[in-house]
Amino acid sequence: MVELNGIPTKDEMRQALDNRNGRNLQDKFARATVAICGLGGLGSNIAVSLARAGVGKLILIDFDEVDITNLHRQQYKASQIGCFKTKALADNLKEISPYLAITTYTQRIDENNFQELLQGADIICEAFDVAEAKALLVNGVLEKMPEKYLIAASGMAGIDSANNIHTRRVTNCFYLCGDEVSDVADNIGLFSSRVMLCAAHQAHMVLRILGGKFEV
Repeated sequence: MVELNGIPTKDEMRQALDNRNGRNLQDKFARATVAICGLGGLGSNIAVSLARAGVGKLILIDFDEVDITNLHRQQYKASQIGCFKTKALADNLKEISPYLAITTYTQRIDENNFQELLQGADIICEAFDVAEAKALLVNGVLEKMPEKYLIAASGMAGIDSANNIHTRRVTNCFYLCGDEVSDVADNIGLFSSRVMLCAAHQAHMVLRILGGKFEV
């Protein structure tokens, strides 16, 4: 029985997810480790979706701090401005899913450290907002860690139709989400609704892969 004004036990939270998703599928989610590289509009929303789904462990990687300009699309609070995103997001996720295992790395990913940071992940989500960082991670994982599932994003800026956001399977282990066209470099804004759509595509592809469904 869940106590009023209390946090449910780990068993109670697991039972609720089993009832919703089925025990076999929930076992697969609970055993999984997912790395999220970049904790901005994409990464913070991916993390919230996976935490709510009952994924067992998240690896959160970002070097940046929460800024006032992040609040319109990222899963942070005004009171967290100035905090490292790794710490702020971990705190927020623990409020949603208190028994979620979280490892944080407050550092920039580069060609010298990405393999060490990502070696424990079953699935890697690329969620950067800088093209050079996206290319470094995608090319590095495809070349050095081809056995890992990689879900990247390209194109979610502007106020164009939500229906243009899609998921495409590029290779056996590489998926790309977004409209593949829009770019903030073209001086079009980032709207929370469209960024969240792209993040939801990435999170949903994670869950489909964990459930053994590999087609988009």
